[in-house]
Amino acid sequence: MAEAHQAVGFRPSLTSDAGEVELSAPMLQEIYLSGLRSWKRHLSRFWNDFLTGVFPASPLSWLFLFSAIQLAWFLQLDPSLGLMEKIKELLPDWGGQHHRLRGVLAAALFASCLWGALIFTLHVALRLLLSYHGWLLQPHGAMSSRTKTWLALVRIFSGRHPMLFSYQRSLPRQPVPSVQDTVRKYLESVRPVLSDEDFDWTAALAREFLRLQASLLQWYLQLKSWWASNYVSDWWEEFVYLRSRNSLMVNSNYYMMAARAGNAVHALLLYRHRLNRQEILPTLLMGMRPLCSAQYEKIFNTTRIPGVHKDHIRHLRDSRHVAVFHRGRFFRLGTHTQSGLLSPRALEQQFQRILDDPSPACPHEEHLAALTAAPRDVWAQVRRSLKTQAQEALEAVEGAAFFVSLDSEPAGLTREDPAASLDAYAHALLAGRGHDRWFDKSFSLIVFSNGKLGLSVEHSWADCPISGHMWEFTLATECFQLGYTADGHCKGHPDLSLPQPQRLHWDLPDKIHLSISLALRGAKTLSGNIDCHVFPFSHFGKSFIKRWHLSSDSFIQMALQLAYFRDRGQFCLTYESTMTRLFLEGRTETVRSCTREACNFVRAMEDKEKTDPQCLALFRLAVDKHQALLKAAMSGQGVDRHLFALYIVSQFLHLQSPFLDQVHSEQWQLATSQTPVQQIHLFDVHSYPAYVSSGGGFGPADDHGYGVSYIFMGDDVITFHISSKKSSTRTDSHRLGQHIEDALLDVAALFQEGQRLKRRGLGEDDSGHSRDSLPCHTRGSRAPTTATNF
Repeated sequence: MAEAHQAVGFRPSLTSDAGEVELSAPMLQEIYLSGLRSWKRHLSRFWNDFLTGVFPASPLSWLFLFSAIQLAWFLQLDPSLGLMEKIKELLPDWGGQHHRLRGVLAAALFASCLWGALIFTLHVALRLLLSYHGWLLQPHGAMSSRTKTWLALVRIFSGRHPMLFSYQRSLPRQPVPSVQDTVRKYLESVRPVLSDEDFDWTAALAREFLRLQASLLQWYLQLKSWWASNYVSDWWEEFVYLRSRNSLMVNSNYYMMAARAGNAVHALLLYRHRLNRQEILPTLLMGMRPLCSAQYEKIFNTTRIPGVHKDHIRHLRDSRHVAVFHRGRFFRLGTHTQSGLLSPRALEQQFQRILDDPSPACPHEEHLAALTAAPRDVWAQVRRSLKTQAQEALEAVEGAAFFVSLDSEPAGLTREDPAASLDAYAHALLAGRGHDRWFDKSFSLIVFSNGKLGLSVEHSWADCPISGHMWEFTLATECFQLGYTADGHCKGHPDLSLPQPQRLHWDLPDKIHLSISLALRGAKTLSGNIDCHVFPFSHFGKSFIKRWHLSSDSFIQMALQLAYFRDRGQFCLTYESTMTRLFLEGRTETVRSCTREACNFVRAMEDKEKTDPQCLALFRLAVDKHQALLKAAMSGQGVDRHLFALYIVSQFLHLQSPFLDQVHSEQWQLATSQTPVQQIHLFDVHSYPAYVSSGGGFGPADDHGYGVSYIFMGDDVITFHISSKKSSTRTDSHRLGQHIEDALLDVAALFQEGQRLKRRGLGEDDSGHSRDSLPCHTRGSRAPTTATNF
């Protein structure tokens, strides 16, 4: 999602913060530190890793094995083939009366070694099985006997009742692709958007890179892939996010929408409770293939701490309060008592106390949070100058489970002006007023005065599917488990014995007042420059697309290529984010959706001499190509993360590569992402469509580009979130939205016309209308707008 903006044209600063050690071999040092960070994470999770590390076995299986060995020993059988006798000889001699104890200890040690060896074998076998990605390459709706056998073996070795982190030890490491393949795929991806002269120049740079630098840079990546958990993810987090000095607002954060408030804080804390106990089930593709769960660890109690040269992520093991912002004031609201988590009604009571508090904001306190939207080095310097009282208040905010902003203005869909109200809703979540969000927190819960709510999420700690998973649980729990009384209150009873929420006092020094004012001015300028447009496309949805045995994501991506071409009259590099969580600590990869096949389809659609069957055939070729790129990216054979890692190595080694410089100077004028729906089991989306999350969005990756996010809401609605810069004379979010709607209807009309011609060829009467029929629409015409179903 928002990583597209951060990835564009970054230049890694390898200057160390104070306190970091400079070594003579920075590349080897960085590889060593990458592995050290990986091992530190494993050690910090030792107990949880032990409980989940024995999976698919369980601690009770050790007791069963030990009992079986003891029984065999009692029956004068030796399952160890003499090993237990050798172990007994190595144990201290405590005298004759302890001879039996030595036998028990020898049996326990042998059972432990055998148990560990069996678990290790299971892990290796499962890791080898999970390294197979042939299932991704299967044709849509088909499965080979080899894949069926693989699924059966995965089921056998996966065990039962996994916890959230049960599969972490069995996930394979992300492979380093062949550098020759990566360069070849890169050249193929840029061919549609470059002139012949520019392409020949780029190809020459690529050949020079392969001849001079590629093998050395690739060697270092191979070395890192063996030592660290993931050869790219820690560098991606550090250089794309933590070393960026830009404002987090719009550039790094993204937003998520919802239609209800009330019990949300309690539901979020219930999710955290389940997360801590690993009661959240791991995400499985095809119901069997586990995804990496590492990103879940930092959802709560996490803050991005600014630094002069580099930020760092601070994660606490626990936090028993949330930070609340209302009318320019900050509060510390406790979420627990000695008996446990506060009830929803008690939390409602505490929030009402904050709303009723008449005290005014202190000078400059109201706009203090604008510093979190300032350039990171500016905020870091101001942060260091805070006095003791302000440091204590800052600790309360940064040490909170998450941040809550109680906005004084309403938001959300209105019947009077549904289109404008949704756009304003999105803008309020993405940017707010520039000073009412704490952008450093892992996420902020925004509750508007009319009860609507949403999330603003900082991007560095994890990607959208993780926060989306939490948000789906929150909405379903708040609506269908917690509920409300007839008069609109949370269920339960207030607790009048609870202390008032603690008002935080900052005592800001005069010398930072100017910094706050400048930060506020910059945040308002950035906020005012963002154009957000949200619209639900309700002519058809996922069910219509699946009827034609097509990938719904590929269908949308090809329609976006057609829409962008109609909007700008040209093609551009397109950034589509997909996950690499099939691998340990995997994050994202880029699918370069603007392919030669996609361009051929778009040109045919704009050529009035091309027939619908010709356009349809080209569309299917474009979809097949997109699917191939998507599957390659998911299986670790993408282009951009490999080129990114090669570029980082070249910077550490001070090797100049014109080819890599060219790659990382590219502009993504169309950045796209699908918001996944992951927990359809939480409630029946067909019976309760109003409770489905309407997804979220992010800022554009380029000053003259678009950011487009979309979500399939049930089977019949697709909601699009479009963003652009008002300062650009080339972009208009509403204009692109209309082109997207037209393009979707044009593509759908191709399939309906193909179906009609097929029926006519079979001699059938085609005068009737199928249940998937669309409004009358001719290729290239303007589509009628319809009312939303929000």
